Amino acid sequence: LKLEMPTVNLDREVTLLATVPGVVQSLKSCALTWQKLICRVLEEQLKKVPQGNGPLAEIYLWREKNAALSALTEQIKLPEVQKVLEILQEAESEITGDLQIVLSDLRRHHMQAQDNAKFLSTLERHLKNLSAGTGVDVISNTIPSLLNALRLLWIMSRHYNRDEHMVPFLERISWEISTRVRKVVDLQTLFKEDIATAKKKITEARNTLEQWKKCYFTTCIQVEESGSKRYWKFDVKRLFEKTDYMVSICQDLYDIFQVTEELHNMFIPELITVSENPKGVDELQREVNIVISPMEDLTFDPFSMESARDWAFVMEEFREDVTVEVVKQIFVQNHKDPPLYKNHPPVAGAISWSRSLSHRITRTVTRFQEEEELLASERGKEVKQIYLQVAKKMKEYEDEKYCLWRERTELMLPGLLKETLLTISSAAEEPVTTKKNVCFTLNFSPEIQEIITETKYMEQLGLPVPEMARYVALQEDKYLRYTNKLKAMLDHYHKLMEMMNEAETKLLDHYIQELWRILKSGHKRLTWKSVGIGEFIVQCTQTIGKLELLVHQIHHISEDISSKLQSIESTNLFKFSRSKNGDKHPGAKQFFDYVKCEQAKVVEQLVRKYSAIPQLLIEVERRVANTNSGKSPKLASYYAYWENRIYQVLTQLIVKNLQAFNATVLANVPQLQIEAVLSVPEITLQPNASEIEKMTVQCIQDCVEVTKHFVRWMHGTCIECPTQRVKVDEVITFSFYSDVSQSPLIIEQADLITQNVHKLLASLSNCLNQWKKYDLLWKSDKGAVLHRLAAEKPACVIFDEHLQFYMKVVQEVTQQPLIKDEQFIRLQLAPLASAVQENAKSWVMSLGKLLNELAREELFSLHDEIQVGVFSF
Repeated sequence: LKLEMPTVNLDREVTLLATVPGVVQSLKSCALTWQKLICRVLEEQLKKVPQGNGPLAEIYLWREKNAALSALTEQIKLPEVQKVLEILQEAESEITGDLQIVLSDLRRHHMQAQDNAKFLSTLERHLKNLSAGTGVDVISNTIPSLLNALRLLWIMSRHYNRDEHMVPFLERISWEISTRVRKVVDLQTLFKEDIATAKKKITEARNTLEQWKKCYFTTCIQVEESGSKRYWKFDVKRLFEKTDYMVSICQDLYDIFQVTEELHNMFIPELITVSENPKGVDELQREVNIVISPMEDLTFDPFSMESARDWAFVMEEFREDVTVEVVKQIFVQNHKDPPLYKNHPPVAGAISWSRSLSHRITRTVTRFQEEEELLASERGKEVKQIYLQVAKKMKEYEDEKYCLWRERTELMLPGLLKETLLTISSAAEEPVTTKKNVCFTLNFSPEIQEIITETKYMEQLGLPVPEMARYVALQEDKYLRYTNKLKAMLDHYHKLMEMMNEAETKLLDHYIQELWRILKSGHKRLTWKSVGIGEFIVQCTQTIGKLELLVHQIHHISEDISSKLQSIESTNLFKFSRSKNGDKHPGAKQFFDYVKCEQAKVVEQLVRKYSAIPQLLIEVERRVANTNSGKSPKLASYYAYWENRIYQVLTQLIVKNLQAFNATVLANVPQLQIEAVLSVPEITLQPNASEIEKMTVQCIQDCVEVTKHFVRWMHGTCIECPTQRVKVDEVITFSFYSDVSQSPLIIEQADLITQNVHKLLASLSNCLNQWKKYDLLWKSDKGAVLHRLAAEKPACVIFDEHLQFYMKVVQEVTQQPLIKDEQFIRLQLAPLASAVQENAKSWVMSLGKLLNELAREELFSLHDEIQVGVFSF
């Protein structure tokens, strides 16, 4: 496509050349040639159509157009061509107008081809995935992004923003997708693959077709929401009629494989092993294969809409064959234990199941009779024969089930209605302690309910039922109302009995016996045929309600008593003094005296709480026995129960407090202090270990004797025992002390405390041994030592050694720690240290005095010698 250039010389000016007739004539001839060439090319390009049904063919078409028109456009832009046009324009040649029209068409079509090629190139990658992707999943992943690109094409392109151009392009895409699906679901190979693989392929193909339509409508909404004035309101039938049809075919194929799989699953190896007729099972498997064999040899394309009638005929024949085969197998495999519809009883449910199977194959044979072609075929005759055999077996099955049920119902129902309303798990004559375990249960046989349900469904099936069964079925609502109320009443009764402990059961024995008397009528007298069931339920409910109210009142009082006992049990009997000066602690005697004093204050509060308990028990007596004496025989066991609880609480009170005191003894927190003193010739504790141990034992005894303040009740009452005068000057008070003090737990804990205190004091005594190295200070006979030294008259250096020794003792003692904390005792060593220092200083003074005396004697002796010498001289 090359423009022919003029042969004349065009080097001169345009205005000059335009006046030369020969030049203008030559250029007119050349321009006419260009005009004809451009017109021919435009005509050829406009006639071109895509070579293929797919969307890529349209892309390639626009690329070819763009290439051809670009070649001409680029030549028109050449300087030589532009000068020719200017000369003809200057010469006002008549060809100029026609040529400009042609050039304008060229530019317009070239711009269109260029734009279309550019915009369509954005779709090329997606369209290639559609046409050549390695799997259906690639197509599914491509469709959303492809439609998004098409939406942008609609918005931006001046060519594809019109229905007449966009719809054909969408049709090509739809054709491409359907073609790929046909290749995946190839019936020539599909039925030769295993069922799971085939189902997967079909599912993927169907999903791809459905996704194409779904994404299209999603894009339609996006176009509307984008604000564009032009919506996608294309002819949906043109775009999706074929793909929708293919979806229906895919569903048919999936159903075929699904049914085939289910039929094959009926003949699993385990079934063949236990089957009474394994050869028959093999035959049935072959029949299944025969059912699907026509699908493998189709002479038409099922995906073609032109073959819709042929495909419908094939599917109808398949469904009929499958229905008879499936029904037959379902009946054979399940007739001994048939699946029941919801709420259906066993017998009527089995009959309903059999009839539903019968109706299914009856409808099948009816359709066979309507289609002469089906019934006339060999397979049709086989199906009819199978139907007659199965229908006969089903009828025999229903008759047998019904007759057995009727005989059994007529035999059992009278006896079931004569049974009492309630049963009891143990005899009411058992001891009171086990009455709480007596359990009444509803005695409504499930077989009665089953007979009622069977009767109702039998009548719905049109089968005659026994008169007594019909009467009972008509009374179903009444029986249901009775059983529900009886269950609620018994649940109420058992819940109430569980609420009571053994003491409360004994306390309320009279009320429980009265309730049992009423309940026993439902156990011994009333049957399901009786007319007084309603009155019985009302009487039981009222009696249980009254007893429950009384139990709640007793529980309320019991909680009040328990609260007081809990308060008593948690009381602290060992309160220790806290000095304002944190470093100063009380002495041993002050410590134990303070504990005893505080105990006396606490005991007074405890006794007040204890003394309030009898009044609460009298309130229980008033409600149970209608008396307020505190000594009702009906409450004797209840008084004893609470007295035992009080004993347990007091025992725990003492045990817990002794445990707490023992913990205080062992804790490394000083509570009292003692002193280490020098009691010549021994170093001892003050008070000594024996005295401290006695104080400890007395403290423990005081704690246990707290229980002497809790006076016991007279037997069978909640009244405190009066004091008993055994002698003129001796009064006995019956308290809990005699029992509590003998508790092994308390004795064990008391022994443990005394042992720990003994070990502690022994440890403190041992720590005094290090001071015994100074015992020569007070054990030596100072007079004898000094007398010996005076007689020996040692040198001064000897005296210096002795003085240095005692001064060193004074210095050592000064550096010793004066406090030792061990467990709950602080040992003050200051008195001992002071005594040692005093003894050492005493030795220093005595030695100094002796040295002074000896020195004076020596001085006087020397003086005398000097005097003698002077006189001699």
